[in-house]
Amino acid sequence: MSLYVGNLSYDVTREDLERVFAEYGDVKRVSLPTDRETGKPRGFAFVDMAAEAQEDTVIESLDGAEWMGREMRVNKARPRDDARSGAGGGNGGNYRRTGF
Repeated sequence: MSLYVGNLSYDVTREDLERVFAEYGDVKRVSLPTDRETGKPRGFAFVDMAAEAQEDTVIESLDGAEWMGREMRVNKARPRDDARSGAGGGNGGNYRRTGF
């Protein structure tokens, strides 16, 4: 299970996140999505911890904490919704053209 970490500073690095989250357990992976055009972080990340108990501790400790001038949001990441990702929709946005 991954943790969603939101409202991050745009100056944050993967190493910054690894350092902070390592205080609460073993960090398996950090994903810091970047903007395609600028290459800068988009203000959120996903962090995978080694154990679910560690994730719960991180959420209790860091959700709402101020870090790098921003109030972090930390919660369990939700699985991707196929409808939002565009997979399997079939009719390009779920609207129906009734006439021309």
